[in-house]
Amino acid sequence: MGERATAASDGLGAASVVGRLAPMIYGPTLLFSIGEGAVLPLLPVLATRLGADVATAALVGTMLVVGELIGSIPAGVAVTRIGERWSMAIAAAVAFVGVLLMAWSPGVPVLLASALLVGLSSATFGVARLAFMTLRVPFSFRARSLSLLGGTGRLGLFLGPFIAAGLLALTGSDTATLWLFAALLVGVVLLVLLGPDPERAVPVQVVPAASGPVVPVAPVAPADGTGSPARAGSRPGVWRTTWHFRDVLSRLGLAAAALSAVRSARQIVLPLWGVSLGMDAGSIALVVGVSGAVDFALFYASGQVMDRFGRLWATLPACLLMGVGFLALALTHDVSGAPRWFLALGIVLGLGNGLSSGSLMTLGADLAPREDPAPFLGSWRTLQTAGGALTPAMVSAVTALGSISLAVGLVGVIGLAGAVGFRRWIPRFVPPPARAGRATRDRE
Repeated sequence: MGERATAASDGLGAASVVGRLAPMIYGPTLLFSIGEGAVLPLLPVLATRLGADVATAALVGTMLVVGELIGSIPAGVAVTRIGERWSMAIAAAVAFVGVLLMAWSPGVPVLLASALLVGLSSATFGVARLAFMTLRVPFSFRARSLSLLGGTGRLGLFLGPFIAAGLLALTGSDTATLWLFAALLVGVVLLVLLGPDPERAVPVQVVPAASGPVVPVAPVAPADGTGSPARAGSRPGVWRTTWHFRDVLSRLGLAAAALSAVRSARQIVLPLWGVSLGMDAGSIALVVGVSGAVDFALFYASGQVMDRFGRLWATLPACLLMGVGFLALALTHDVSGAPRWFLALGIVLGLGNGLSSGSLMTLGADLAPREDPAPFLGSWRTLQTAGGALTPAMVSAVTALGSISLAVGLVGVIGLAGAVGFRRWIPRFVPPPARAGRATRDRE
């Protein structure tokens, strides 16, 4: 009876906190990701119209990822100094400038710079919102709230291309999508700055540190009007924080990079595999769509699993499913019924990806220091982004030098290596939910 009452109160608490976070976190995330999803397919088109060749046009499309990669650590510094709320607002404003530069770009160099600017802004926005939630969402439903955040971002990236296609059909203008993104960024700034005071809506929580003991974080009144706890001048910087946490970053961080790598590979491998099998565009789109639908359907279930049973129960099956799925796919290229295997294994990869929804953000929040999580989260996000950014280049290079089957098999090995890393290091660095909850109640 007591367990049921606890679960019920926990569910109400989760709904309450998620509702209060909607104007500050979930709403802006949806708007930002819709804009990104709408603009991503447009960038190579804009580049070619400015005279770029195919290789340069592809480079323009990757500058968003490059910006996120090189911007995550500086983002941790910015969030520490000016707070989460202002960091998100400024990041959206800088992205707005980047979108204007895209619309009025006189040549490819300006388009490259503007895409990089939007990527840098995206990194800052991502670190700031994760730091905000790390400080304020109770440990007991942290994974669910972050899985919902991951699902919100996926929904935006899914809807963005369809909205862009509709705008292009209505207006016949490529830049209409850019103006949509600009308008959405204005909405992001308004929600972040004019929405309910986040410090009052969701105060800083007492949450357990990843190593086991509970570290109290007092709900300090903001000293700078940012809606964030005042930053003490004695706080360690991002480089000192990275060095201090080098043990966990070099172990669990590399496992996170491996998971990010296989998740990124799914997006590029599935279309390439269909092409290599000689399938038509409609059939390939169907397989990719089914895989994506399975992925999206599981995003909240991932959080439920992590909050109830522990982080390992989502990350380990996700890596195993995707690792085995890619290895099996690599062996089916020339077999009878290869398209059917392609569909079946696409579903397996979607299951694995869906189970991992929000897992890397949750692990980052678990591991970050309670008093000032942003510097650590910047380093954590850099490893995560690097894994995802390097994978397409690796797949391309191995396919060119060997075969696509070899490249896909290598991705599968990376997935299994990530599973080994999570199995080895999560029990060491992240407490199970039951022990963390008992520690919190003991302190209270």
